[in-house]
Amino acid sequence: MLERFFKLSENHTTARTEVIAGLTTFVAMAYIIFLNPAVLSMTGMPSQGVFLATILTAVIGTLIMGLFANLPYALAPSIGMQAMFTYTIVFGLGFTWQQALGMVFLVGLVDVIITLTKVRSMIVKGIPDQLKHAIAAGIGLFIAYIGLKNAGFLNFLIDPDNIISLNNQAFHGQGAAKISIMVGNGGVTPEIATFNTPAVVLALISLVILVLLVVFQVRGAFLIAVIATTLIGIPMGVTSTHIEWSSSFNAMFTDFGQIFGQALGKDGLWSMFTTPKNILVVILTVFSMGLSGLFDAIGTFIGTGLTTGIFSEADQKEFYEGKGFKSKMDRGLVADTFATMFAGILGTSNTTTFIESASGIKAGGRTGLTSVVVALGFLVSIIFAPFVNVIPSAATAPILVIVGIMMMGEFKQINWDDIEIAIPAFFTSAFMAFSYSISYGIAAGFIFFIVIKAAKRKFNEISPILWVVTLFFLLNFIILAIG
Repeated sequence: MLERFFKLSENHTTARTEVIAGLTTFVAMAYIIFLNPAVLSMTGMPSQGVFLATILTAVIGTLIMGLFANLPYALAPSIGMQAMFTYTIVFGLGFTWQQALGMVFLVGLVDVIITLTKVRSMIVKGIPDQLKHAIAAGIGLFIAYIGLKNAGFLNFLIDPDNIISLNNQAFHGQGAAKISIMVGNGGVTPEIATFNTPAVVLALISLVILVLLVVFQVRGAFLIAVIATTLIGIPMGVTSTHIEWSSSFNAMFTDFGQIFGQALGKDGLWSMFTTPKNILVVILTVFSMGLSGLFDAIGTFIGTGLTTGIFSEADQKEFYEGKGFKSKMDRGLVADTFATMFAGILGTSNTTTFIESASGIKAGGRTGLTSVVVALGFLVSIIFAPFVNVIPSAATAPILVIVGIMMMGEFKQINWDDIEIAIPAFFTSAFMAFSYSISYGIAAGFIFFIVIKAAKRKFNEISPILWVVTLFFLLNFIILAIG
């Protein structure tokens, strides 16, 4: 039955190899079940509920990938998108977490539509490859910066009377800080990390452990580092040792009930479209999230699927030029987009096809059976619910730093010797990190790309889709400036 359904022989693999590959992928990405609640709970969302939502989203998305697309990839909430959810949409733009979930649902819905139509290929072809690489690298810089902040390595005392806010909106939410552009040195006193607090010391220890594990290519490095750091934090007084098993499971389902379906409730999707300004901000934010997710998934597919033969050249050609979802890559993107739609309903941030799937592919995974095994692994991980609130932020912050570093390789794909490319690429990545906004980074890159190409009279290098999107970004900035 497995042979016939997953076409194991046709893909030159066996059930045993697929199971091993699935377990390998699961161990490599299991850290997300602890990292996602740690980040999203900053918005006020109940962490136990996010924990269950993360698992259910991963299970549903990965099963769709395995059973529908027959591909060895696993899906779970994206690190880049969880950062955008928390730091850009909630803290930066001032939306509630319920409204942010509504945006996640919209992203999934829109992505499903464009994935099943020619609009998808128009977007893929319309955005210059150099800017795609800059977007990916910028997201890496963004989440690495957040990781360093959360670890306590970057701290500043800011005088609110001597700053110019980037978007004139205060950040809201638990533990949020107002991100601003400083004027001169007056009123801004850097607080140097002296490593005299146990939490900061533990974060440094965690970072060193994770760096060594990654350098030596230890499988499951992220998960091992989280567990080791949590244990080391016990004698340091950072890790909470108060665990109530029965109440933790009860809290998990109770908290999940508080976030499930909020995306479609009166405080979610339907409460965002109150003013023309809000409507435009929502449209641009949804577009930015969808664009980032689309390129992220395609990048993972191409980066891991070509050398292994999972995606043939004919399959790629069908993806770019064909209709519907006949190619494997088409079906994989359908799975990816449906998973994001379910994520919004279940109560978590956008999903993505995890690059950690490469570890399972390296172990021989070639079919959807690998994904099914990963999904089962996530389902079983529900038993770890009592440990969600035990994991200190010092154990999860370094993961953001290392993942960000891993994404820096995208900078190599940019031709920095070509100033016409270097300028928009720089502003794309720099604005993402320093403005705490992925959408602002994309906007900056698009605007400078058009300004430069138009000034050089290279209008043929500017696609219609780029003109339209950039116009919306400009309208958004104008509305923010006057109102």
